[in-house]
Amino acid sequence: MANGPADSRVIKVHPLVVRITHWINVVAILIMVLSGWRIYNASPLFGFKFPNEWTLGGWLAGALQWHFAAMWLLAINGLVYVGYGILSGHFKRKMLPVSPSAVLHDIGEALRGKLAHDDLTIYNAAQRAAYLGAIVLGVILVLSGLAIWKPVQFHELAVLMGDYEGARFVHFFAMAALVFFVLVHVVMVALVPRSFPTMITGRTRAPSAAKGE
Repeated sequence: MANGPADSRVIKVHPLVVRITHWINVVAILIMVLSGWRIYNASPLFGFKFPNEWTLGGWLAGALQWHFAAMWLLAINGLVYVGYGILSGHFKRKMLPVSPSAVLHDIGEALRGKLAHDDLTIYNAAQRAAYLGAIVLGVILVLSGLAIWKPVQFHELAVLMGDYEGARFVHFFAMAALVFFVLVHVVMVALVPRSFPTMITGRTRAPSAAKGE
């Protein structure tokens, strides 16, 4: 292990599998959101449309092709990430336990600018809740997307969401929540810029008392 200053050392923050699946998710989510907005514009649920410059696919059929390709990429990549997280104990170490009171406390500290980020190997309660929530949103997006894509074949699934139109609303609001998560995530990275290189190299320099993965 590389040696740093006397009061710090290089430690592992993110395993290789986590880093690879993270960046694949970035690409897949970007494609799905932009192509999804083009699909939405073809049959809006509400009284607005997304600017064409913010969409992908050029037209409905093109957007659908991009959307389905990214959906399978997101689903397969998500299975790899979740499978690794469970089997390796990564989720247990990084994301559990989490309680509503701790989440509310850390959100309050963050809004006041008092939430510490000294040890990047440890997720605070707000981060744990956000990452777990993003996983749930990914599952909802895939399931509601299947109900929209094949409402007859996945009839039972569509019924749980209020049939075809209900599934469209579920899909839209899950997408909106995921976009909100991404925006907050980007803001947090901007506020703590040293967290960005760790998702590339997997390592960071931290106080010698910090524990690695």
